[in-house]
Amino acid sequence: MPLGPDTVGRKLLWSIALPGLVVALLGVGHFWREAQVAVQDATQVESLALAEFVASTFTLPQAPGASKAHAAVAEVLSSDTRLFRSVEDARVLTPDGHIRWSRRPDEVGQEHAEAKRLTAPGPEAARSVDGVTEVVRPLGGPECGSCHSEGEVPGASVLQMRVAEPTLHQQLTEMFRGALGAMVLFIVLLAFITALALHFNLTRPLHKLSAAMGRAEAGDLLVRADARGTDELSRLGAAFNQMLARLTAMKAEEIDTHRDLAVVKEKLALKEELEGRLRELSLLFDVARSLNATLELDELLEAVTRLVVERLQIPDFSIMLLNVEGLLEVKHAWPEGRAAEGLTFALGEGACGRAAQTLKAVYLPDLGDRTSIFARRGLVEGAVDTGALLAVPMVHMGTLLGVMNFQRPEVASFSAEEIELLTAVADLAATAVKNARLHAETVKLTMTDPLTGVPNRRHLFQRMELELARAQRFGVPLALLMVDVDHFKRLNDVAGHRVGDETLRRVCDALRLRVRKVDTLARYGGEEFVLLLPQASKEDAVEVAEKLRRAVADNVLLSQPGLPGNHVTVSVGVAHYPTDAATQEELVDCADAALYCSKRTGRNRTTPYESGMEMHPGRERGPHSPPADVPAATTTTPGGVAKA
Repeated sequence: MPLGPDTVGRKLLWSIALPGLVVALLGVGHFWREAQVAVQDATQVESLALAEFVASTFTLPQAPGASKAHAAVAEVLSSDTRLFRSVEDARVLTPDGHIRWSRRPDEVGQEHAEAKRLTAPGPEAARSVDGVTEVVRPLGGPECGSCHSEGEVPGASVLQMRVAEPTLHQQLTEMFRGALGAMVLFIVLLAFITALALHFNLTRPLHKLSAAMGRAEAGDLLVRADARGTDELSRLGAAFNQMLARLTAMKAEEIDTHRDLAVVKEKLALKEELEGRLRELSLLFDVARSLNATLELDELLEAVTRLVVERLQIPDFSIMLLNVEGLLEVKHAWPEGRAAEGLTFALGEGACGRAAQTLKAVYLPDLGDRTSIFARRGLVEGAVDTGALLAVPMVHMGTLLGVMNFQRPEVASFSAEEIELLTAVADLAATAVKNARLHAETVKLTMTDPLTGVPNRRHLFQRMELELARAQRFGVPLALLMVDVDHFKRLNDVAGHRVGDETLRRVCDALRLRVRKVDTLARYGGEEFVLLLPQASKEDAVEVAEKLRRAVADNVLLSQPGLPGNHVTVSVGVAHYPTDAATQEELVDCADAALYCSKRTGRNRTTPYESGMEMHPGRERGPHSPPADVPAATTTTPGGVAKA
């Protein structure tokens, strides 16, 4: 595997190889430079010595008959000796820069290109440029007198000699270049071998260890690093494996702990849910018990309001019932004193109307945009117009009975569980309201005559007892009218019982339309009706009786013949408290005696009670009826009235 750019092996390789390469190059360069300097110095010394030798050669006397001047010098310079093999040029320049003598005769007499530099006064000097060493020294003077006359002796001339770089220096340069290449190759091989060693001994083990750590970091605690060997990396891998083993054990314990905590949490949640359900069941039980404690509708609605406000912590509550006009009418509301009772809402109007229309609960979590149904209409002073509103319909067996409105000032303050609980409360209340209404209807049926719709005899006596007790307590009068339909038996025989029943209803309607609301009209039995007139004098009672008698005679006509005059008439007997009687039994008996007198004296008349009427021998009832051994002269009807 090659060394990556960020591996430890690459870093170590560069840390070792790069400084070594730099040091090696610096060392080779330094020694190369020192060798060049040493060669240049040796060449310059050698060139100076050679220049001195050549200068001394000019002082040698010329051989007799020599064709050229200083032929010996030329011969020496052109010899193939090692010493003169490296001499490239040798010239003698006059002080004005002209070449006086040269190894190359064609240059003699010409002016040198660098005459100014070469003829400048100065000591003997040697300099090296581009592998060539140049020596410039003065030449000429008295030593030349052996060959030249005084007039021919030149002035101080200049000897210029250029000596090429020695072969030794070239060989030394090549040697250093070869050494440098060998060193570079050695460094490359060393770097390659070092890289392989670092890869197998350091980089690959570290990569495996890093991969294992990465998997462990990702959550795989079952991975293990390679711990074979005895070096530091192996010991590090072993320590890492031990750490993973401990982490695995800790993770297993953590998993067990979390599982136990999850189980405990689930049990606690179930316990809380069970406790919540128990509280709800307890509340529903209390609601059911309270609602079943009474069958009176007003008491029932009051109990529902109290339970909702106290147990459910509902600060704003109202309960509505569907009235006979099909409107939702507020029957009870909390807080009290807001004049909410009696308000009506149509189906579909507001939240309560929508709940009644859809038979589903309507929840408005924020009334900031949709204000309360009361506050929006401005019907209730002080109604809460912020918070949350819940309208739950009261439905019993698919029939709408009313709506319960729950409101809180906090926004979104009704949870789903609480809505479910309040729906159950509304269902219980609906059942209780239905039972209360059934009870009221049952009581009404037991206290009402089914044919005419007025109270029956049972209700009459209950009412009479109350009115008589009130009259005795406050000292006010009480009148009783007993009305009987004339010739009713003949009507049934001639026209049939259906016509007789219709006649009784029409007589009852005629009487009911002409009495006060405080008066009590009841069917006493058969064709007899009784009317209680509280706080009425006897004279007023007689006047009322006459008005009722004339109303029946004028308005109740027969469609079939059968009665005298083809119309219905009634006979009325009037009794008065305390003028005629002091007790309930006496008051009824006196009215019955007066009625009997009206029947006996021709019917279709009103007779007020007078003392002694109850002693008539034809009557067989009442506290003043004759003894049982006295034979009766007439028969009585089921209502107890003697019929002639």
